[in-house]
Amino acid sequence: MPKMKTKRSAAKRFKVTGSGKIVRHHAYHSHILTHKTTKQKRRLRKAAVVDSTCIKEVKRCLPYA
Repeated sequence: MPKMKTKRSAAKRFKVTGSGKIVRHHAYHSHILTHKTTKQKRRLRKAAVVDSTCIKEVKRCLPYA
């Protein structure tokens, strides 16, 4: 059986932690930051764990992760 291909777009967006959780970055942190509060921008900096309802789809895109 041939090797499975990784979806490169997903590989750039998601990382797998040592414990096996999938981590993502927040949206809304790239531009028009003058209208956002400092508190909101600070929270958007940190990575977030992918929701349990989406994990199956993400893992399908990252077969070797």
